[in-house]
Amino acid sequence: MFKSVLIAACALIIPATLSANSKKPNIIFVMVDDAGLGDFTNYGGKHIKTPVMERMAKQGLQFNNAYSGNAVCGPTRCTLMTGLHPGHAIRRANKSLNGLLPLSSDSVTVASVLKKQGYATGGFGKWGLGNVGTTGVPEKQGFDLWYGYYDQKHAHNYYPSFLVRNSKEEPLKGNANNKKQQYTHYLIEEETLKFIDKNKDHPFFCYAAWTPPHGQFVIPANDPNLAYYKDKPWSQTVKNYAAMVSLLDAGVGRILERLEKHGIAENTLVVYTSDNGANGQFIKALNSNAGLKGGKRSLYEGGIRAPFVAYWPGTIKPNTSTDALVGQLDLLETAAEMAGVKNTPPNDGISFLPLLLGKQQPSPHPFLYFEIYEGAFQQCVRMGNWKGYRKGLKDPVALYDLSKDPSETTNVADKHPDVAKQLETILTREHSPTPNYKAPDHAKGAKKNKNKKNS
Repeated sequence: MFKSVLIAACALIIPATLSANSKKPNIIFVMVDDAGLGDFTNYGGKHIKTPVMERMAKQGLQFNNAYSGNAVCGPTRCTLMTGLHPGHAIRRANKSLNGLLPLSSDSVTVASVLKKQGYATGGFGKWGLGNVGTTGVPEKQGFDLWYGYYDQKHAHNYYPSFLVRNSKEEPLKGNANNKKQQYTHYLIEEETLKFIDKNKDHPFFCYAAWTPPHGQFVIPANDPNLAYYKDKPWSQTVKNYAAMVSLLDAGVGRILERLEKHGIAENTLVVYTSDNGANGQFIKALNSNAGLKGGKRSLYEGGIRAPFVAYWPGTIKPNTSTDALVGQLDLLETAAEMAGVKNTPPNDGISFLPLLLGKQQPSPHPFLYFEIYEGAFQQCVRMGNWKGYRKGLKDPVALYDLSKDPSETTNVADKHPDVAKQLETILTREHSPTPNYKAPDHAKGAKKNKNKKNS
């Protein structure tokens, strides 16, 4: 259910610490692709070197109960940009019954909200919300500039023959005739830094939707990040994946260095996160899902719990953390409040700016809701320490107490039927039917009405 007018009004009161600053804060949102919670050292990762996220956590705010927009890239990007949770968003899977679904001409995105406030808006990496010629291209959704990939399948290739700049193909001559001389992440990171350089003197929104470690697990043989893992007892694919995560982390470090160089670090919020849970093939070798259940495409915790660190020197108290429920769907409302926007269109996000400012906000959300149509349909809801999950709209709800069972091993619905019923009500209410996807009443092969008191 969309937040009430009262909540929206309260969330959009500009704190004195921001209104006193005549220059609106810059916002950089770095969202890498397919890196799991356990790939980062500050979330317990032991195999991959990620000193920049660790440093940002020590100097900023680490979110321990943050969630991706969804469990796979397209739907996550849709929720992130629009603030609509997966029960309301147009994209609820990468594909649909009606093909790829672009954002509509009347969509409101983080970029379009900030652009109206005078922000320069740039995106770099994978868009995935509308191919060239559709209503969903980024330059029609609030972005002054987009450089990288529009089509999500195109983004699987790190040595393509072209990248796209505002719907125009730019040939990569070094990759012509199957040559592999121009690794796209290097180019995309360079464009990200150029955008910061160009806009250092006025407010900007930079969306770094960087593609590694998704798709083909390749990295140039001479990349220094790969050398770090050369003696590890892993397959070359695992070494490449680890090096790609470290490459991203080092790139975020270069963003921070650029902010310091320009003297704008204290007027810039940087968020560093990942778009969905761990890729399944790295869970065993690297514990990429941090021991949680499931991974990418799953609505168990391993598929949607996200690394999420906020860094804003002079504003965020160093070395702090929060257990508050926060989702990537909250970016729109948070950015709007930072920019002084008084009214935003109906959406499911809630600003977490009070948390960044160290103010009391025990949990912005009473619950977080998800649904997805990748393989089997799934629904889930997180409310406090409770997690409800099911695979059919009328199936019984499996209930997990994440405070005691973070890996979701034991269904306790029979012991807490009142809680299961409460979560069932949310699951039913938050699902909005759509002609683009068909949600089953019952999971395939499930025994119907097995637990009537929860159905």
